[in-house]
Amino acid sequence: MNNTHTSTYLNKKHTYNVIDSLTVKVTVTENPYRLEMNDLFLMAARVNKKRSFLFVSKLLGKHIPIVPQTGLLIGALLAARYAEIVHDSKSNVTHELISYFQKDVKAFKMSPFIELPSAPVIIGFAETATALGYAFFECINDAVFFHTTREKLVDYSPIVTFEEEHSHATSHRCYVNEKMLNNDREVILVDDEITTGKTALNIIRSIQKNYPRRKYTVISILDWRSESDIEAFQKAECELGITIHTVSLLKGTVETNGAVKQTPLLNKNTLHETQSIETIYMDDYFQPPLKVVNNYSINQVGVINETPYLSETGRFALTSDSFEDIDAWIKKIAAFLKKYRSHPKSKTLCLGTNEFMYIPMRVSAEMGEGIFYHSTTRSPIHASSQTGYGANFRLEFPNPEDQSVTNYVYNIEPEKYGELFLFFEREVEETKLTPLLQELKKTRIPHIKIVFFNRKN
Repeated sequence: MNNTHTSTYLNKKHTYNVIDSLTVKVTVTENPYRLEMNDLFLMAARVNKKRSFLFVSKLLGKHIPIVPQTGLLIGALLAARYAEIVHDSKSNVTHELISYFQKDVKAFKMSPFIELPSAPVIIGFAETATALGYAFFECINDAVFFHTTREKLVDYSPIVTFEEEHSHATSHRCYVNEKMLNNDREVILVDDEITTGKTALNIIRSIQKNYPRRKYTVISILDWRSESDIEAFQKAECELGITIHTVSLLKGTVETNGAVKQTPLLNKNTLHETQSIETIYMDDYFQPPLKVVNNYSINQVGVINETPYLSETGRFALTSDSFEDIDAWIKKIAAFLKKYRSHPKSKTLCLGTNEFMYIPMRVSAEMGEGIFYHSTTRSPIHASSQTGYGANFRLEFPNPEDQSVTNYVYNIEPEKYGELFLFFEREVEETKLTPLLQELKKTRIPHIKIVFFNRKN
């Protein structure tokens, strides 16, 4: 992929020749921390009629493997920017955070550093921003957090639903106690990117209908809204009688031209037939600090899963007073799994699954040297061998937790890692794991450790 620009933050216009004839032109209007765009994302083509391209983040661990501290640090940078924009309070650690990002991300440690006059309600968007929203939440001294979910529960009605119009999986649900929103607190919505802002406005309208308040903030790493999109936010403010702040690390506009042909997949690697598989059940060793959630889920074809969820993920809401207990639990798990590593400094990939991103990211950040973090995803992306393209390798398989949904993993370079830790929130039957394990043979990773956090009661 050829990119034409001379400096990633001084020159404001950038052209990305993504793939085939698809071209994306980016005009940057704000870059307050002077971040290098090459450090933030790559470009790829989506398999989606509604939107042809994707900014493939180098920060989230969703489509590209990252040093796990990167995903935590980007939440802290957004929290610092939020304090500056919304509360006119420049954090004394902002320069330190930028230095970590530019020079030594592995040295970063999570801790609350922002004190607010009142406790906000922070909502992360599934599935890509579940970890980002959690990382942002952990930087605030007093807050409530939950993330939206694509999961559907049996005998439970969500208190908020809304649509993500451009997505391959459009419906979002919020399964939390009504008291979490039945108040006048500021609601902070955290997503990795806003392109039109329609999804944010959809949830704002949904919340405002039943739980009205005066103040919302929309947080994102990238903000690509056009003038008409920004006007839509202003109209919503007047219509609903609210204030909507927007906070981002990079702001600008996007123009696309051309189209994508069907691109062949890069799944021609020979299989690694001597792959070893080991299963580790965390509930044999460490009880979660919070009570497990015995809500049964039901998939798209009506199959019910009676294995309990973890409360610690934030799907059912967390408050800041749980930080210390969850942190201690995570460190115990990491120290335990560290002993399962084949070599203390070998290249090891920790792979989260779908919405289960933050706990695996935090655990992997404590597992020692040579650790990279990544996750499975629902996002269908064209794969290509082009240098600098955002999806060079692609694995495709039915989601082990819901086989009616296709999942993917991108950018696991064959023979790069000596071992893989595969994290699941809930136990999965062996037969349903087989398609994923068969695809993982193409990565030629010799050792796979499957980590289950909860089993069926």
